[in-house]
Amino acid sequence: MLNDFAYLPVTLLTAALGWRVVRKSDLDRRERRAWLLFEASFAVQVVAHSVSLAQNFVLEMPSYPAVSDYLYAAAIPLVVAGLLVFPVARRSRAERFKMLIDSLIVVAGACMMLWYLEIGPIAQTPGADPEVIIFSTAVPVLDLLLVFALITLLLRRPEDAAVGLLGGSMALKVVADSTYTIAYVQFGVAFEPGTWPFVLWAAGAFLSLLAVHRRLVQNDRAEPASRGRRGRLGWLPYVAVALAYGLLAFAARRESLYPMGGMILGAVALTSLVIARQMYAQRENRRLAVTDPLTGLSNRALIAERLDELTRQPLREGRHGAILLIDLDRFKPINDAYGHEAGDAVLKAVATALRTVIRSGDTAGRLGGDEFAIVLPALPSRAAADGIAQRLVDALHTPVIFGDVVLSVEASIGVAFRDETVADTVQLMAHADAAMYAVKRSGRGSYRVYSPELDTNARDAELRRAVENDELVVHFQPVVGLAGGDSLSVEALVRWNHPTRGLLMPGAFIELAEETGAVIPIGEWVLRDACRQAAAWRAEIPEAEPVRLSVNLSARQVMQADLVETIRGILDETGFPADRLVLELTESVVLEPDELTVSRLRALRDMGIGLSIDDFGTGYAALSYLRTLPVSTLKMDRSFVTDIDTDPDAYAVAEAVVRLAQAFRLHVVAEGIETADQARCLADMGCRYGQGYHFARPMPGDALAAWLTAQRQESVSFTR
Repeated sequence: MLNDFAYLPVTLLTAALGWRVVRKSDLDRRERRAWLLFEASFAVQVVAHSVSLAQNFVLEMPSYPAVSDYLYAAAIPLVVAGLLVFPVARRSRAERFKMLIDSLIVVAGACMMLWYLEIGPIAQTPGADPEVIIFSTAVPVLDLLLVFALITLLLRRPEDAAVGLLGGSMALKVVADSTYTIAYVQFGVAFEPGTWPFVLWAAGAFLSLLAVHRRLVQNDRAEPASRGRRGRLGWLPYVAVALAYGLLAFAARRESLYPMGGMILGAVALTSLVIARQMYAQRENRRLAVTDPLTGLSNRALIAERLDELTRQPLREGRHGAILLIDLDRFKPINDAYGHEAGDAVLKAVATALRTVIRSGDTAGRLGGDEFAIVLPALPSRAAADGIAQRLVDALHTPVIFGDVVLSVEASIGVAFRDETVADTVQLMAHADAAMYAVKRSGRGSYRVYSPELDTNARDAELRRAVENDELVVHFQPVVGLAGGDSLSVEALVRWNHPTRGLLMPGAFIELAEETGAVIPIGEWVLRDACRQAAAWRAEIPEAEPVRLSVNLSARQVMQADLVETIRGILDETGFPADRLVLELTESVVLEPDELTVSRLRALRDMGIGLSIDDFGTGYAALSYLRTLPVSTLKMDRSFVTDIDTDPDAYAVAEAVVRLAQAFRLHVVAEGIETADQARCLADMGCRYGQGYHFARPMPGDALAAWLTAQRQESVSFTR
């Protein structure tokens, strides 16, 4: 009675909480069906304990099997059904079939043991009541069903901790049932309440309560486990086979070597050979499944598996994990020029180089195409990853000989470490990818370790916040007439007043802004702020009234459908006149302008806005477009100005650019003038305007206003 009193509150609470689980709104249809079966089992157990308690009050010694015993037995199939229908990850038909075979192997081994130790001796009990025999043999059979459900559950590996606790509860019940019955049948020992089989039954009941409580407090159903984790339990069928043969050998220990001994040894040998062949086939299939057929390296699947293992490992002092992401430079031209056989030869040579630099515990793989990766676990220091990356860079400098051709190959390598900032595999790969593309932008053929400033997404967000937080500033550089040195216009140049890195020049962030699209809000902010300041100069400084304002317009801005409306709105907002504004275009806009681009530019020209081509000569602009685009000015890149005062060839090239612009009836502004001799040479060849450190450096708006005030010469406007 004390035993039943101890069980009843636990089972009642389990059933009550189980009903609340069934009514949870976040359960899907399949999971709700499983928990309904579990709840039915809990309810039957409550009734069973209640009946058992009543029997003990009414009868001093209830007959066996009693009503409560039948109820206990009836609860088992309900739990088995719930465990089998519980939803987990979807699997292919082949995977389900393999899992079924593995489960049946384990159950067959358990069946042999229970038959020898329980079912057989019970069935042969002389003079026993048939009902007792039938029920007593039914109990281990039901336990076999539980074993089947539990093994199937283990092989399916659901992530739901509640189901894991419930499975543990059923495992304790199987152990308690088996030990109780075996002790009685084989040794005549009858355990009393309070002994360890009863403790296991009680612990199982308490685990069921914990399982229900765990599922009740979960907000969302856990996702199914990945398929890769099943392999860790693949040894269970082999253990079952070994136990079965051990039991067979024990049962036949008194038989003579002939004929039973030899047959048993032969069966063991045959089964061992079949198992060995199967294990070899599994290893071979595994090798083929995770190996790149061309290079013999690991493929993407194994690299992903190793990365998952790396990101799941706890961080430890003195132990570092990293990934090297490798992308070959200029690999496509090799394929195009010499064929795919040459490309394959390069890929095989790269694989050989990877094998020479990695350690025994590292994993090198090909992700696809000309992209490779190396997973480096358990590094003694971060410097070790740098050393491996540098050795790989050096190894890939070795040319590849393909027939009569010597092929040069290099690689851009991004290195990312597993640290407290990395949440999962996706983020680790993103860090390595960001570092690798930083190498490509900076010249290729090298490696770089990830740092937060390389994160394109993070930097893009930082750039956009800089616009919102007014961290950008505009500096202005005067453009003067080379003949008289009078001020004609000023160019607005953006700077980033970074809160931690100080004042940053455009080269530190404009290229990234172009890639991510942040250049659009940045460009609009610069235009608005520059027009606002220039309008203030015009109102306060008489000398500033004729000055033109030049502002850069990015290719992405030109592609915006609302470009004209945006610029018109900024001019209306700031009060700056359209005929005093010049928009400087990059040569990428001039390369192949479509009809929409040309129409937008013409609409801007019709508003009175001047258009200029910036850094002319550094790109690939077709000269024919200079006749069709509504531009009025060419800004000659500083590379043409360097050495024109000392090198006749440099002078001749610069003069040709000036004559070309004059042929198209365009004004020329020379950039990067640093000496008086360069200014004189440009004036002699007919270049009328220039800017550079020789005249003035870029300066903040208030300094430019003071500079304009100091200029007491008459300003000369551009002639269209």
